[in-house]
Amino acid sequence: MTEYRLNAYHIMWIFVFFDLPVCTKKEMKAASLFRKNLEKDGFSMMQFSVYIRHCASRESVEVHVKRIKSLLPETGKVSILCVTDKQYGDIYNFWGKPQSIKRSKIIRKNISEPIQLEFF
Repeated sequence: MTEYRLNAYHIMWIFVFFDLPVCTKKEMKAASLFRKNLEKDGFSMMQFSVYIRHCASRESVEVHVKRIKSLLPETGKVSILCVTDKQYGDIYNFWGKPQSIKRSKIIRKNISEPIQLEFF
């Protein structure tokens, strides 16, 4: 039997991004049902159309991805991204700007910042 240790490279996070139409009552109902089913499956809303779930292993991820596929509405776009806990640990979350940043932006308003393109 192989020893399996949980670590930041085995633990996974699933992100579900979606853009679902809500122009008709049928579409609104389908979008609402999709969100409710994600929550029933243990997902939490990170942003309005972004839900996230922690999984202990790659096998658990596969189970939840298969379940999401079975819940897909007829129309709209749904994307699933799986990352390791180590990768998720590098996320930057902001809930508004701290006051000190606002002031420094005002002071630096006339200084042009270089445009940089990053590939990762």
